[in-house]
Amino acid sequence: MRQLGFVLVGVTSSAPPENFDIFAEWLQQGRHGAMGYLSSERNVPRRADPKQILPECESILVLALPYSPVNSEIKNQEFQIAAFALGADYHDVIPPRLKEIVEFIEERVGHPVPNRYYTDTGPVLEKELAQRAGLGWIGKNSLLINPQKGSTFILSEILLGVQLEPDAPFATDHCGTCARCLDACPTQCILPNRTIDAQRCISYLTIENKGDIPEDLRPQIQNWAFGCDVCQQVCPWNRFSLPADFALQPTLSLPILTRELLLAPTEFNQRFKGSPVKRAKRRGYLRNLAVAAGNNQNEKDLPILEQAALDDEPLIQTHAQWALEKIKKDKK
Repeated sequence: MRQLGFVLVGVTSSAPPENFDIFAEWLQQGRHGAMGYLSSERNVPRRADPKQILPECESILVLALPYSPVNSEIKNQEFQIAAFALGADYHDVIPPRLKEIVEFIEERVGHPVPNRYYTDTGPVLEKELAQRAGLGWIGKNSLLINPQKGSTFILSEILLGVQLEPDAPFATDHCGTCARCLDACPTQCILPNRTIDAQRCISYLTIENKGDIPEDLRPQIQNWAFGCDVCQQVCPWNRFSLPADFALQPTLSLPILTRELLLAPTEFNQRFKGSPVKRAKRRGYLRNLAVAAGNNQNEKDLPILEQAALDDEPLIQTHAQWALEKIKKDKK
């Protein structure tokens, strides 16, 4: 499995998650925002019990693939983009490797093995599974952290209808009294129980959110054009982050420029072909970029924002207009 690039590998049982009640309460409080698939009648029971996904499930293999570490080069640019989005979309990279692992296991046992595999797409509480499989602890920023490898990796899970020896859970918490992530979060979206209020999280607002960014939160988006890494940038454990897997190494042309607000649909598709940025679609990305430009307060951006405010897409229009008004007001 390490030959396939996975830097952390562990096994846990098919037992239901012990902390499902925390997830259920999180849903009840509406912390998931507009991500309705998380609260669907089909998916909630499946998250409560892996056997609801795969009745034959006996073991769960949990793996981690590293992406580009957060660094000052990204942090100091005019517009920031989350480190995971600098390379190819992991949804395209990881599943074929998981399939290879399943095929290897089937070859070793000599018969087909019931299985399901996911990377950030399945109805599982993957961070709890990863902690149970010994990969790390769930930090105050809600991310899984490994003491030798930080938190800049993507988790994946393979549910298997075969018995594997489980690893010991990661039993210790190494956050201690550190509160850097809580103090640094621009929108204060990190909750005391190590969950996130997605409705305030910059990553949610710039990726999963398909509508307007609430006006009161727009200034706090700062200069993030896609995603957010603030809680990882300040986490001391990420000094141990590993280089990105070869398939996830940065390929996106940087820097991000304000003139991308004028990208036509075909130009946007070409610019971000194979990139996670396409998840936001053109209207979402340009919405984000307009807000970030408004927060940067560069008067040189006014002509481009004026053109963006005439875009055929209302979402882009309204956020570009907001940015124009913010720059003009702040420069008075």
